[in-house]
Amino acid sequence: MKEDSTAVQHKVGTREEWLAERHNLLEEEKEHTRRGDELARKRQELPWVRVDKGYRFETDEGSALLSDLFRGRSQLLVYHLMFGPDYTAACPSCSAIADGFNGIQIHLANHDVMLWAVSRAPLSKLQAYKRRLGWTFPWASSFGSEFNPDYSVGFSRDEQLRDGGIEYNYRRENAWKPSGPGGPTSQNIYGTGVDMPTFLRERPGVSAFILEDGVVYHTYSTYARGLDGLWGMWQWLDRAPKGRNETGHWWRRHDEYDNER
Repeated sequence: MKEDSTAVQHKVGTREEWLAERHNLLEEEKEHTRRGDELARKRQELPWVRVDKGYRFETDEGSALLSDLFRGRSQLLVYHLMFGPDYTAACPSCSAIADGFNGIQIHLANHDVMLWAVSRAPLSKLQAYKRRLGWTFPWASSFGSEFNPDYSVGFSRDEQLRDGGIEYNYRRENAWKPSGPGGPTSQNIYGTGVDMPTFLRERPGVSAFILEDGVVYHTYSTYARGLDGLWGMWQWLDRAPKGRNETGHWWRRHDEYDNER
């Protein structure tokens, strides 16, 4: 996600001028689609990495291993949803992404793919938030597990304060330092009930796994703007006249907008 953008440049023309430029753009869009197909194949060609740790999760049905999350399917997609143990509400960006995939899990499950969200907050917090937003996808708590740290989406305070202690999006980060005057210092950052350093000890991402002959393998993970294609809101805005028209953190949880909208 980019934090800001400049105004979209446009001109007024005839229908014929529009159609000529639209045909040119169509060729570029087709090339973009073909490139996307090629990248998808390369994702599928990545080597599999055997998962030997016995990660344990808490779910609505009780305690579960990673292999249990497959529920009879051979493939598993995990959305690492930012909801830390100290949060009172999930990250609003992750919540907007989850709005976009809520409901599709039944389609994926009938195509041999289970979709779960996993967060570090205790299960009771996840269940309450899920009821609040009316979500139906399965959501597991990894509280007390090494799952989030091992997949680069959960970090300790000590790691955060040490140069190179955090590796996120395949890069090592500098130690966290407070921002200058005017920076975000709220103890309720984005409505999560925590301050900025606590908020940033959770990170978003998607990880893919496969189960073959009783063995779980990790096949893929992506983070940060690698999630753009999974954030349905942006895909619609990219086709709107003004594009994403970003002016900062403008979106909210879907029950926090004015009732008139």
